Amino acid sequence: MNLKKNVPIAPYTSFGLGGNAQNFVAVHSTDELLEVLKDSQVKPIWLIGYGSNTLISDEGLEGLVICLRGGKIDIDDRCITVDAGVWWDDVVKTAIDHGLWGSEMMSEIPGSVGAALYINITAYGQSIGPLVRWIDIWDTESSSIERLTKDQLSWDYKKSVFQLPERKSLVILRACLELSHEVTNELIYQKALDVAKELELNPGDLVDRRKIITEARRRAGSLWAPDQKNSAKTVGSFFRNPVVSQELAERIMSFDESGKTHEEIKRMNKVHGGDQKRVSAAHVMLAAGFKRGQEWGKVKLNDQNLLKIEAMSGATAQEVYDVAMNIQAVCEEKLGVTLQPEAKILGNFQKTTQK
Repeated sequence: MNLKKNVPIAPYTSFGLGGNAQNFVAVHSTDELLEVLKDSQVKPIWLIGYGSNTLISDEGLEGLVICLRGGKIDIDDRCITVDAGVWWDDVVKTAIDHGLWGSEMMSEIPGSVGAALYINITAYGQSIGPLVRWIDIWDTESSSIERLTKDQLSWDYKKSVFQLPERKSLVILRACLELSHEVTNELIYQKALDVAKELELNPGDLVDRRKIITEARRRAGSLWAPDQKNSAKTVGSFFRNPVVSQELAERIMSFDESGKTHEEIKRMNKVHGGDQKRVSAAHVMLAAGFKRGQEWGKVKLNDQNLLKIEAMSGATAQEVYDVAMNIQAVCEEKLGVTLQPEAKILGNFQKTTQK
């Protein structure tokens, strides 16, 4: 185990922020990950992949940080077996190359397969959870490998069993995803359909559908890769879309800036979150008075995507955290809506609610 001491974590995250890892090791496959998990006596263990959905404290992380990037993809007919450290979009591309439907609307979501399973990534009406046939996990408490099958797993909007406090000892190793040779989901998200019409692409064609989704994500400022230079330092959407009352949903939707009708927005809300009352967190922020490009010193809201809190040059993780807490407090005060972070916040932060 090539263990290193006091390694800066910032370069391993899309925010480019955070202090040092007291102990750090980089692994590139599930087999290497298992060697570290079996041999290490250092606690606690923090597992990060590509750091695309993580805000890490300026104080860094005590214990052991394992950075898992890489692994194998195997395909057998409709089933793709993949290691947790594989870049998620490589799975999507593999599926499309083999004519398999079911993951294409999750194209270009940044992060590892393990992170995708942990958060239950969802986009344009598709989620990873329903694709899962089984997941192999390592239990750090019992030091054993276990296979969780479909009937042992449950999924909800941006939720999985791995987020439960009683399951925090589980480390995702690999998974088997079952896709289809036939179309599984109709593309009905209006913004994506607008792209398809403009570019004369066919939503019923698998390759075209990936192009549609990729372009829709590009226009929303939602494309990122670890080797991307000069990109905005964010974690994508910082907050989850909340469920509110029907009356409040109608009020919040009226702040939409895209020109879509309420019925179109309701359909998009349902596609994204499974419920017409699960409103866009961006609409909540607009209703609370926040604007794209709004700045707090060295932290701002992205010019393209309101949900992206962006760290500018010289920003600290604490300053980003303070802005996130400020947004939470204002939305709670003005609308009675509690925005929950989608980003994973690791380490110690000073608790502030300045407005």
